[in-house]
Amino acid sequence: MDFFQPVMDGFGVVLDPTNLLYCLFGVLIGMLIGVLPGLGPAATIAILLPLTYNVEPVTAIIMLAGIFYGAQYGGTITSVLLRIPGEASSVVTVFDGYVLAKQGKAGTALGIAAIGSFIGGTIAIVGLTFLAPVVAGFALDFGPPEYTALALLGILLVATISGGSKIKALIAAAIGLFLATIGRDVFTGAERFTFGNLSLADGIDFVPIAMGLFGVGEILYNLEERHRAASAPMAVANVWPSRKDLKQASGAIGRGSVLGFFLGILPGGGATISSLASYAVEKKRAKDPSRFGKGAIEGVAGPETANNAAATSSFIPLLTLGIPANATMAIIFGALLIQGVTPGPQLITEEPELFWGVVNSMYIGNILLLIMSIPLVGLFVKILRIRAAILAPITALITMLGAYTIRNSMFDVMLVVLFGALGYLMKKFGFEPGPLVLAFVLGSLLESSLRRSLLVLEGDPTGFLTRPISGTLLVVFVIVAVWPMIKTVVSKRKTANTLLSDTKVEEKV
Repeated sequence: MDFFQPVMDGFGVVLDPTNLLYCLFGVLIGMLIGVLPGLGPAATIAILLPLTYNVEPVTAIIMLAGIFYGAQYGGTITSVLLRIPGEASSVVTVFDGYVLAKQGKAGTALGIAAIGSFIGGTIAIVGLTFLAPVVAGFALDFGPPEYTALALLGILLVATISGGSKIKALIAAAIGLFLATIGRDVFTGAERFTFGNLSLADGIDFVPIAMGLFGVGEILYNLEERHRAASAPMAVANVWPSRKDLKQASGAIGRGSVLGFFLGILPGGGATISSLASYAVEKKRAKDPSRFGKGAIEGVAGPETANNAAATSSFIPLLTLGIPANATMAIIFGALLIQGVTPGPQLITEEPELFWGVVNSMYIGNILLLIMSIPLVGLFVKILRIRAAILAPITALITMLGAYTIRNSMFDVMLVVLFGALGYLMKKFGFEPGPLVLAFVLGSLLESSLRRSLLVLEGDPTGFLTRPISGTLLVVFVIVAVWPMIKTVVSKRKTANTLLSDTKVEEKV
């Protein structure tokens, strides 16, 4: 009864007409943004943050969550019809989705993706409903040393698990940690790296960083890449998949749901890694792997299911531990803080309406996603014909207005421009902005927890290792840190042994 009553009350929250409207708005915007190549959910949420200032926290987070999981499906449409992933998590959908479209089965691919997204998302929401209270109960035992170890592990996982260069991810994370130190020291009051500028005395606000890196940075980068949108989308017909297609995709959908759920919980995991892992699993399990890349329906069903499941389950570490698992979660974390809500293990007991309202909104949002996805395909195809040269200035103008309305400050607008330029350069030279934002968010938690820990432990750093939870987390930290080096050494030894064996064989011959 103690468990089910708040859950049922959460449905009362989300069925409020205002919350329902924002849920619908979030899902629709998410799908639209997913359709437009370039702007992802992180950028969209960053740009739309100012819209949430004057609404209730639960309403704001319901809308932002809708944008996140709505964008996962929207990205599929361009992957299938244009061979352009609207979202990073839809990259692998291109491999088989576009081939299916060329074979006249674009509708089948989109239909399977919609069904898989619905099933994966729903299974992940059920998992979130039952697992989140368990994780939150476990996290109640966390003190400053545990949060220190968790923040350290989170930053490392984000830098090492996410795609791209690990060195570049670590550099981006280091920049984020540095930015988190700017401003007045909360313990001593001393100013750090402000150079006498009063506007920096309170530190850099999270919103200009997110809007600049993900909003302006993405706009500039995509303008440079706008030639990609020149190709015409493929025709769509026969949207509903056949019974044979459904049977063939059912296993991939089931496996994608489970895989996506667990990978979404991991810091640095998220939708992109989940879709890649799901594609790899399906190809490995297939009796004839050569079908993949030539129109295998499992190559669409698995990844599309996994990325939606991961998008949902990534709310677990955010809402229960206060640790964002990916860049989009970091922005939603910032949105919660702006609303005066601190995510963490106390959230379920102190803000049950918000917690269960947001969780249950995903059930409703997922149904809306399924209902709207197929009938609106024609509209999305028309939207794809809008030129980036028209969309980009409008989006940039909205971003700047949003930045100004944060505190009616031109300084914030200048920060958005500055971080926009940084975001563009990062994208151009292969640096992902995600680790920077996550390290910035976790940097404050890391510093305050570390300093409190040293006070609690009377300056003895070995105290981190003698506490069971923090000790375990630090051991995991070390394993994750040294694992790439171990793999490299083992790989080199294998290569050396192979060469030695070949040489011996040649000598005998």
